[in-house]
Amino acid sequence: MDVACDSGYNITHIETDLGLMIAAASAEGICMFEFADYKLLELELRQLAVSFKAPLVQGDNPHFDTLKKQLEEYFKGQRRDFDIPLHLVGTEFQKQVWLSLLQIPYACTTTYAEQAARLGRPSAVRAVANANGKNKISIILPCHRVIGADGKLTGYGGGIWRKKKLLEFEKTCFAAS
Repeated sequence: MDVACDSGYNITHIETDLGLMIAAASAEGICMFEFADYKLLELELRQLAVSFKAPLVQGDNPHFDTLKKQLEEYFKGQRRDFDIPLHLVGTEFQKQVWLSLLQIPYACTTTYAEQAARLGRPSAVRAVANANGKNKISIILPCHRVIGADGKLTGYGGGIWRKKKLLEFEKTCFAAS
């Protein structure tokens, strides 16, 4: 039986079409959604606990129900954009970069350079790439849509194979609509 923590910082496991994922949420919204096999998962969980000054406890959170519903719709090809509340934990620059990911249209890709230019920081390509690498909310903040300048798939915390699957899935659903 799940018991909600008084602090309101909870984690849960969610099975997806791409494998088991771990979600974390506060009263404000989803603050982490990572693949369970992500090599930096434990570090991210510790960082969240430090940021919140409270432990993340296995438990229920109303945002988890919304997340599960929207993920189910996404993987059925019925949802292109997520509108679940988010609780971004990072620097102001990281938050700007992560929110800019929401501007990348479904089934489309962009490069780190194009993302940096859209942010008004064309010389900050490496900083943008680094911030994308610290995105704690996979799929919802679609960093899988950012590729290398040469058109190749580059770093993705869930693994390049998952990035490829997500992009192929979106292109297939887009073409079918």
